Amino acid sequence: MKYSRLTKEQFEELHQEFINFLATQSITADEWTNLKANKPDLAEMELDVFSDLIWEGVLNSANFLEHVSPNQIHMFSLTEENMKLIGVKLTNDKDLTTPEGYSWLRENLMDDAVEFVQAKKDYTEDKNLDKFTLIQQGAVITKGDLFKYFDKLIN
Repeated sequence: MKYSRLTKEQFEELHQEFINFLATQSITADEWTNLKANKPDLAEMELDVFSDLIWEGVLNSANFLEHVSPNQIHMFSLTEENMKLIGVKLTNDKDLTTPEGYSWLRENLMDDAVEFVQAKKDYTEDKNLDKFTLIQQGAVITKGDLFKYFDKLIN
């Protein structure tokens, strides 16, 4: 398995897609029930393959990631060639994960307690695995509004 298995909730959301996936494998509903009961290792393998297929699709279409922690925001633009980072760091005691801390940042962007950083990093040989690693570390896929805003602000 390349990524991670989808959660029970994710499998429930993708129920129809999973049925279609099994159909492409020529596995009927009865055969799936039998597989789970009598060959659980094979059933687990099918779940893993399906999970990886879903992750590949999601990661291929992800263009922006954001990771917010109490004193930092990391925003990534995922281009074809590399990842561009815009980072915002607070050197005070404000917490960006709270509405108050985030509001403080919006109102005090030019305060001495706000530091900006930009960087660019080439992907390793597996671009999607690089993206997945960031998600595993807490980043979420976004539409990039925050990245675009800060990109205009500092460039």
